[in-house]
Parts: sequence; structure tokens; C-alpha cells
Amino acid sequence: MTGHLIVTDEDATRVITLRRPQKKNALTQDMYLAMSEAINSAQDNAAIRCIIITGGSGVFTAGNDLEDFLKDGTASGDQPRASNAITFLHALANNAKPIIAAVDGIAIGVGTTMLFHCDYVLASPTATFSTPFIHLGLVPEGASSLLMPLTMGHQRAFATLVMGRTMNATEAREAGFVNTIVAPGHTEAEARKVAREICALPAEAVAISRKLLKLPPEQLIQRINQESALFGERMRSEEAVNAFKAFFARKRA
Repeated sequence: MTGHLIVTDEDATRVITLRRPQKKNALTQDMYLAMSEAINSAQDNAAIRCIIITGGSGVFTAGNDLEDFLKDGTASGDQPRASNAITFLHALANNAKPIIAAVDGIAIGVGTTMLFHCDYVLASPTATFSTPFIHLGLVPEGASSLLMPLTMGHQRAFATLVMGRTMNATEAREAGFVNTIVAPGHTEAEARKVAREICALPAEAVAISRKLLKLPPEQLIQRINQESALFGERMRSEEAVNAFKAFFARKRA
């Protein structure tokens, strides 16, 4: 288990906490793998009724660690994205346990797209949601091109995924992918309350009802893989190469 991820089981809830504050919880390949293991190992554990994903107070995640991502994500022409990222997305698609997200701060890239696989999302007023793939010459991932239009309509999805616009917490709630807004620093505590509420319900009825509400995992995985192939092609495009060069030049300046 990576030191940048803390996984704890409390009562009937597994809490996955991102802990890389110096990098705004930017996700490395090790973190993707650890999150995947935490989700997958909960599936056959009857004692785990619910999963919470949190970044702690003040931040959710800045998305991919771009240096780590570039190093591992373009190593092979046959593997368009780093395999641990895809493993995590598949874990989300196949997950059968209710997932709650506690977002207190920025949620960039996969930090936003993963929320569309969650069942209940809490956000603080400081939360912002953005998918700036377009600015790096890239395309959507995580089945977001399927789930975002279904959740909030084509026009909002276009503005978010294609134009790269950022949403605040109020806009995200109006768009339908944030359930409630809570005070800064309280998202995790409130997520635990929601988890206790879910865990008190009849387990089999919850599982069946959730399955009825969700798209089939096979459909999600098909879209994840389709996006991933296109993402890999874009990573090698002139547009993306130039965008990444410009990004790292700004970081060094």
C-alpha cells in the first residue's frame, strides 16, 4: 500500500483517503493501484457495506501526476494509458458497493470524472470541478463521455469536457452530480453520516436497487477502453506534445 493512500475499515465502511498534500493529492500509478485494490478487495467482503473516497480537508485531487503519467502512460504503442489508471477505472465500473465521495477543494481531471461512478457526492463551497483534457490536446476518460451527458445533459457536458470550463459546487449540484454542499472541513464527517444511513438499510435490497440504477459494467468498460485508445493516440499527437511542453515550461518559469 502506498504511503500516499490510507485505507481504513470503520464499522461497515471502507474509507479511502488520498494523502499527498504537497502535490494536492495528484495521483501516481502506485496510488491508482492501491485504490483499485481497496475497491476490489471490498467486493467479496460482506462486512464492508459502503466505500468513502476523500482527499481530506482542503483538497480532493489535482488529477493525474503529469510527470508520473507521462513517464508510464506512453511507454508502449499498444498500451495507450498507464495500466494502473485503467485498472482503477475498471474497478470503479465493476464495483457493486455504494461509493460516497467527499470533495473539499479542487477535483481536476479524473478527480471529477470518478465522481460520476459514485452514488452520493458531498462538496464544500470551496470545491471546484474541471476536466481540462482539451487544454492538453487530450480527450475524455473514465467513461465520462458517456456518463456526463446522461447526468447533466449534452450542453453542460460539452462545456465541461470539450470547452474545459470549471464548475463550482453550486453549479455541480444544479448539474446533478453533487448531492449536497456542506461546510468546509466537514465533507468527510458528513460522508460518514451518509455511510451510516446506507449501512442501516437492508443490504440485499440496496445492492439490487443500486444495480438497477446503474449502467451495466460491460457498457462502462467498453466506453472506458474506447476513450483510452483515443487518449493514447492523442498523447502522441503534435497538439498534445506541444501542450505538455508548454505546461512544463510554465511550471519551470
